[in-house]
Amino acid sequence: MKSALKFLVVLALVAMMASPAMAAKKVRWKLAMTWSSTLTPFASAPIQMAKMVEEMSGGNFQIRVEGSEKHKAALGILDMVKGGQYDIGHTAAYYWKGKDMQTVFYCTVPFGMNADEQYAWFYYGGGMELMEEAFAKFKVLSFPGGNSGVQMGGWFKKEIKSVDDLKGLKMRIPGLAGEVFAKLGVNVTNIAPGELYTSLDRGTIDALEWVGPAMDIKMGFHKIAPYYYTGWHEPATELQFIVNKREYEKLPEEYKAILKTAMKAASMDMYIENFAGSVDAWDKMKTEYPNIQVKEFPMPVLKAMKAAADELYETYAAKDPAFKKVLDSQRAYMKKARAWSTISEYNYIKTSNAVAE
Repeated sequence: MKSALKFLVVLALVAMMASPAMAAKKVRWKLAMTWSSTLTPFASAPIQMAKMVEEMSGGNFQIRVEGSEKHKAALGILDMVKGGQYDIGHTAAYYWKGKDMQTVFYCTVPFGMNADEQYAWFYYGGGMELMEEAFAKFKVLSFPGGNSGVQMGGWFKKEIKSVDDLKGLKMRIPGLAGEVFAKLGVNVTNIAPGELYTSLDRGTIDALEWVGPAMDIKMGFHKIAPYYYTGWHEPATELQFIVNKREYEKLPEEYKAILKTAMKAASMDMYIENFAGSVDAWDKMKTEYPNIQVKEFPMPVLKAMKAAADELYETYAAKDPAFKKVLDSQRAYMKKARAWSTISEYNYIKTSNAVAE
């Protein structure tokens, strides 16, 4: 009896020690964002994630979030996390295309999947596994970090009526979309978010794309470039949490679970927050910003963009097996998913709009 009682006591002690509350392992991490601390909803995702991690760990796992105004390296997040200056970062994967072109697929690509399709590909179509392979060489782990949905095509100082109007244009547009525009004669540059307004105002650039109404209006681009074009280039811009793999592996299993759960929840919340913000901003545009002229690119321009994008895809796929592997995966999943998107979401919106007229 005594030995049995002793055994039960030992089991109870082991269980208590294994619980997060009793283990009370103190972990203090730092997170660097590409964005400033006030640039919501992009900054909302890491801030909310850190809050959830702290609450779920009983205050034992804390993450200090620092914006670009603190670390001064908006486009250096991957290197800082890889090097251990920060344990975790919040950024966008297509900023690393100069290091590995396949990283564009873990953000968004021209004429690619929408947010619903892309999330399904990540979590149920093999995307997470491909992303893990892609970032292993950098000694970091990558996780979805919040989606903006379909982004607008950008702010232009002059109206785009033909492909010729793109030639010689100076524009900030990152990712593979920048290469598409470069093929059409645009002088493409990538500028950190905090420098966009000044660059547009001073004439360093003639046009830029950012996100959508909720975020764009706050930046004031409409005061300088009144032509606002609908999107084609970033149909599902997924931001990114990147985690130093060495530091992640040091975490207790329960903290790993807490971190992954918080990242996933914060990402979805950012998607919702951005959608709601754009709904409100778009509604106000007609009365509060009458100078904004919403435009669609002419069909010949869109066809030229699509042809340039397809040519780029095939060029990179021919010389980069990793790029081709992810391209084939996304194309196959998009073909399957788009059939459902068309008869469900698209058909419902088309039908409901028609009966309302």
